[in-house]
Amino acid sequence: MVLKKLLTLVLLTRPSQVLLGMKKRGFGKGRWNGFGGKVEKGETILEAAKRELFEESSLKSDSLTKIGTIDFEFVGDPQILEVHIFTSTEFEGEPTESPEMRPKWFNVEDIPFDTMWPDDILWFPLFLSGTKFRGYFLFEGHDKFLNYTLDEVDELPT
Repeated sequence: MVLKKLLTLVLLTRPSQVLLGMKKRGFGKGRWNGFGGKVEKGETILEAAKRELFEESSLKSDSLTKIGTIDFEFVGDPQILEVHIFTSTEFEGEPTESPEMRPKWFNVEDIPFDTMWPDDILWFPLFLSGTKFRGYFLFEGHDKFLNYTLDEVDELPT
């Protein structure tokens, strides 16, 4: 039986830049990533994305747009991580370090792929171009993926 865990990821942009956070603890520690996490009981995926963005960066956005969905499977783990990826150019506040994340703006040509999840280099170009996508990555451990699919799509389920 496949168990799915719903997660969110928010990537904010401004002209030629993307905001990433250095994960300071827990799953993904030591990697640059977007802001996000678990969808709590009674919460919609969009509500979770907004909450996690605020908790991890002190930023608020009421204009998040879903840009992608990726399922992550890890060899030996029966749980698949279903990650809903959102983006926006509109937000309020200044990025502020939290106990979990240290935010930093990166120029798009300087995205630190060598200290991010290994799959990011494959789907980030779609995200940066505004192309909606669906993907699947099978990981062995946290540093190597064995297989993947990545497809451009016209629509994503809400």
